[in-house]
Amino acid sequence: MAPSVNTAKELSIFLVKAMFAFLEAAIFALIPKPPKNVAGEIVLITGAGSGLGRLLAVQFAHLGSVLVLWDINEEGNEETRRMAWDAGAMTVHAYTCDCGRKEEVYRVANQVKKEVGDVSILINNAGIVTGRKFLDCPDELIEKSFDVNFKAHLWTYKAFLPAMIANDHGHLVCISSSAGLIGTNQLADYCASKFAAFGFAESIFLETLAQKQNGIKTTIVCPFFIKTGMFEGCTTSCPFLLPILEPEYAVRKIVDAILQEKMYLYMPKFIYFMVFLKSFLPFKVGILVAEYLRALHFMDSFTGQKKKD
Repeated sequence: MAPSVNTAKELSIFLVKAMFAFLEAAIFALIPKPPKNVAGEIVLITGAGSGLGRLLAVQFAHLGSVLVLWDINEEGNEETRRMAWDAGAMTVHAYTCDCGRKEEVYRVANQVKKEVGDVSILINNAGIVTGRKFLDCPDELIEKSFDVNFKAHLWTYKAFLPAMIANDHGHLVCISSSAGLIGTNQLADYCASKFAAFGFAESIFLETLAQKQNGIKTTIVCPFFIKTGMFEGCTTSCPFLLPILEPEYAVRKIVDAILQEKMYLYMPKFIYFMVFLKSFLPFKVGILVAEYLRALHFMDSFTGQKKKD
């Protein structure tokens, strides 16, 4: 009899908590949560030398954060540092680092800890794309995709998460992709690496939650193509539903999600609907939707980032 009573009690508690959680979500959907203050927080951004990473650095400069910029491109990273200073940053540190090399990540991370302090907001943004059909993609490029797009997250978490746990304070930001939610033609290695990054970030969040480390937040970002040059040449046949995103818009939404401690951010909002459809539509209907959106041809005109002379 007692187990039944306990089960009923647990079910009642669950239902009440779920009701309040739904109510809270509805309220915050109408009235955004007040943004947290990140002035003085040490924010590390990988892939800061261009594109999204550069714009994120400028935004956090406006917010008074201490910036730690990582990029393999020293020249680009120094330009970001100058832009962050111009944007009003109090302190900016730039480090040349190949995030695809574990030993280099650990070496530069130790340097950051000695010279700057404990990173409290880690933004894993660095990424590469090959844009080739799987069988046309050399093994070394596939390995590089995983090294930069996924494995770098393992090594940066290993380097900086212990201090966050010790302080019960931190924020882990994973820049994944809509291609980390739904497979995309001609992006097999990229999709696999972004699926892995998403799953890893989600799992680490649950690990910290299980250990009651409530001061450590996670935000997982899954955008459609962004006009940073990385997906140069890609097209969309339904710009109303799936627009190629302006970088400034994407960065504004990402920073807002971090400041409001949102767990997930998909851009545009139609991505939420696509994930929902994928979960219950018959497979053939899903393929028809993909064909209607010409999703099988997003990458047909892909040229990728143009290298500077």
